[in-house]
Amino acid sequence: MKKEFIQQLFEKFEEACYVYEGLECWSARELQEMFNYTDWRNFQKVIEKAIKSCESVGETVPDHFVDVNKMIKLAKGAEREIQDIALTRYACYLIAQNGDPSKAEVAFAQTYFAVQTRKQELIEQRLLDVARVSARNKLSKSEKKLSGLIYERGVDERSFAIIRSKGDHALFGGRTTQFMKNRLMVPSGRPLADFLPTLTIKAKDFATELTSHNVVEKNLNGDTSITKEHVDNNLAVRKMLLERGVKPEELPPAEDVKKVERRLVSDEKKILREAQKELKRKK
Repeated sequence: MKKEFIQQLFEKFEEACYVYEGLECWSARELQEMFNYTDWRNFQKVIEKAIKSCESVGETVPDHFVDVNKMIKLAKGAEREIQDIALTRYACYLIAQNGDPSKAEVAFAQTYFAVQTRKQELIEQRLLDVARVSARNKLSKSEKKLSGLIYERGVDERSFAIIRSKGDHALFGGRTTQFMKNRLMVPSGRPLADFLPTLTIKAKDFATELTSHNVVEKNLNGDTSITKEHVDNNLAVRKMLLERGVKPEELPPAEDVKKVERRLVSDEKKILREAQKELKRKK
């Protein structure tokens, strides 16, 4: 099986994920297509076997297999409602294990989930890593958005740096950005946010988004008014954290987010290599 095909299957499965009632889910109809089953009735038989497997290990079936309906488009703009099932990742794993391994797509899925099952603790850490990298990227976008907004309102790049620094001063209870860098042993020239835990990154992001929103809503202009707005928002976020027993300045440093990003890329390549090796072995 070609590496490109494995990469395509990997991406297709992960991109098909959606959120249903707060849970990570996949559509059985889409999984049918991904697993190369042309007939829904045949695929239902695989699902029924997977449900029996779920019951046999003491899992609650409705927690993993939820009957839903979906609309499909027909010719000339018409639509028709069809039966579907919202599946958890565990349900997808059970379906793969009960599928036809002669289908390349099913064989890939069996290997993919087997690798994940053997390394559950690594998967959990990976999810935490993904959340942190995602939060850091989101903060970068929020800060870029705010920078663009206030540049149009008489605030230059140097002033923006001061505004951001005063926001940190408010969020960290009077500690400066440099003080926090020294405390967390941030290397020279690196942003403080690259070494903050996920919670603090999200706190900074929320305060930044609030500032962007209010700059527009209140039609703020100039350094003074925008600085006050950003400080007030960071103070409000700090107050909320303190009420929940969290002092952001006392949280321990987190691993360099750049290292985390590199590890995520490396782990993904390793999973794909292992999947490819296992598929070759099964031939």
